[in-house]
Amino acid sequence: MPNLETITARLAAADRETRLQTLLEYSRRLPDLPERLRAVRASGLGQVHECQTPVFLYVEVADGRVAIHADVPRESPTVRGFLSLLIAALSGRPPAEVAAIPEDLLDRTRLAGDLGLTRTQGLTAILRRVKREAASA
Repeated sequence: MPNLETITARLAAADRETRLQTLLEYSRRLPDLPERLRAVRASGLGQVHECQTPVFLYVEVADGRVAIHADVPRESPTVRGFLSLLIAALSGRPPAEVAAIPEDLLDRTRLAGDLGLTRTQGLTAILRRVKREAASA
């Protein structure tokens, strides 16, 4: 499982096309929402309202380890890719480590400049939700 520092360094060193291609590849790997969370999603709970894309996000902690689950439409590969990247890098990590993710992650990966203000705001809201829920767990 890649760690966030490795992913961040690779994205920062890559050119724009490679960064966007990486997000597209990650978007294809986003796990399906577990069955037990589908009813929660259907009730509207877990939606990230700051994101234009209908994103449903669930952060759980069990046995001192974070698990992130998300439901994002396939028509939104950038958002799917970002969430899939977070899931790959952060699942199984201690909550304190997840809560300590730098707020400027999108700048560090150079994705902020590639994606535009509206999308960056939505992805920042997703990151903040993951951090907040990990910290409160």
